[in-house]
Amino acid sequence: MRQLVEHVCEQVEQEYGDIWVEGEISNCRPAPSGHLYFTLKDADAQLPVVLFRRQAQLLRFKPEDGQHVLVRGRVSVYAQRGQLQLVGETIEPVGAGSLQLAFEQLKERLKAEGLFDTARKRPLPTFPRTVGVVTSPTGAVIRDFLNIVGRRHAALNVVVCSAAVQGDQAAGELELALARLNTSGLVDLIVVARGGGSLEDLSAFNSERVARAIVASALPVVSAVGHETDFTIADFVADLRAPTPSAAAELITEAQHRVAERVETQTNRLERATRFQVLHARQLLDNVPLDRAERRLTGTLHRISQRLDDLVFRAEAGMSGLVRARQREVAELAADVLHHEPRQMLARMRERLGVGATRLERSLERTLRRNAARLDALDARLRSLSPLAVLDRGYALVLSGDGTVIRSVNQVAQGDRIRTRLSDGEFSSTVNEVSGKKTKK
Repeated sequence: MRQLVEHVCEQVEQEYGDIWVEGEISNCRPAPSGHLYFTLKDADAQLPVVLFRRQAQLLRFKPEDGQHVLVRGRVSVYAQRGQLQLVGETIEPVGAGSLQLAFEQLKERLKAEGLFDTARKRPLPTFPRTVGVVTSPTGAVIRDFLNIVGRRHAALNVVVCSAAVQGDQAAGELELALARLNTSGLVDLIVVARGGGSLEDLSAFNSERVARAIVASALPVVSAVGHETDFTIADFVADLRAPTPSAAAELITEAQHRVAERVETQTNRLERATRFQVLHARQLLDNVPLDRAERRLTGTLHRISQRLDDLVFRAEAGMSGLVRARQREVAELAADVLHHEPRQMLARMRERLGVGATRLERSLERTLRRNAARLDALDARLRSLSPLAVLDRGYALVLSGDGTVIRSVNQVAQGDRIRTRLSDGEFSSTVNEVSGKKTKK
C-alpha cells in the first residue's frame, strides 16, 4: 500500500510540478504551526490546499472564505489519507492584486479599531521650532522640502532621520526612525515623506507596523507620501495628510508665513503713510510765508534756550546745596577724629597696660615659687625611690651577661660570667659555686 501511494505521488508530482489552479476559498483555517489549510472549489470539483508556514508568511493579504483566487503550486498526495492535495507556493486574488487586497483588509481592520477617527488626531504646533523628517537623505524629496522651508521660514530647524522608503527593510527602518525622533527631545513634530510610486513601491507605508508606530508617536505626525492622488495607510492614521512632501513643507510653515506676509503688508502701509505725511508737511511748509516761518522758528529757539537756562540754574542750586551738606559732614567727621586723638588713646592704653603688667608679674612669681617647691618635693621622692640610692647604702645589682637582673640562684649556673654593679662602678666575675634552694623547672 505504502509503495503504491508513494509511486502515485511521485508520478503526480512529476506531471503537475508547477501549475496554477483557480477557484473559491472555503473552509480556510490557519494552524498553530503557521501552516494554512483551505479547500479550493468551483461548481464541479474541489481540491484541498496547504501552504506551509514559510509560504504563508510571505502572503501580502489574508486569505478568507469566499475569495476568488489563483493558487500556484504542485500537486501531491497526502499518504496518511491517500488524498490528493495542492501544495501552494503563492496566492493571487482574481480581479484585485494582492497588495490592493492587503491594503483594503488592513484599512478596514484599523478603521474598526478607531485609529482613523478625527477625535484622536492632534493639531500641529502653530510655530514649531524644529521639525523631524523621516525620509531618504539622498532623494529629491528632502531637497524640495528644505528649499520650501528656507524660502518661507528660514529660522525653522530641520532634523533629517534617515530611513529606507522602499524595499523589504523599509518598514522596520521607518518604525525605528519614528521611535528615535520621539525619544530625542529635539523636535516638535514629525514629517514622514516619500515621493510617488507604484503600490509596490509604497508598500512600506501600507504596513501595519508603520501604521502603529505613527499611532504610538507622542509627537504629531504629518504623512506626506506619494502624489496627490496616492493614499496610504500612513495617511489615514497620521495627524495630518499632506498631498505631497512639498505641500507638507508649506503646511507646517503656514502660520509663520502668514505672520511674515502680514508684517510685510503692515510695513508697506507704514511706508506709504510716512511718505504721505512728509509730503503733506512739505505742502504746509510751502504755504507758510517766509517771515512768519522765521518768527515761529525764532520763537521756538528762544523757548528752548530759556528752558535750558532754567535747567542750568536749577542744577547749580542743587549742586550748591549738595556741596554744603558734604562740607557739614566733613566738619563733623573732623571733630569726631579730634575727640579720639590717637596719642591720647595710646597714653591711656599704656597706663592700663602698666597696671596689668605689674599684676601679671606678681602672679608669675607666685606660680614659680609654688612650682619650685613642688619640684623639690618630687626630686626628693625620686631620689628615695632610685636604685642608686639603695646602692649607696651598701647594696649591689647582679646582672647576667646579657644585662638581665639576677634575682634568683635559678638564673645562674657554675661557670657563668656575671657583672656586679655598686654605687661607684661595677666589676665582672665567674660563678664558681651555686648554693641555696633551687627550684625545679
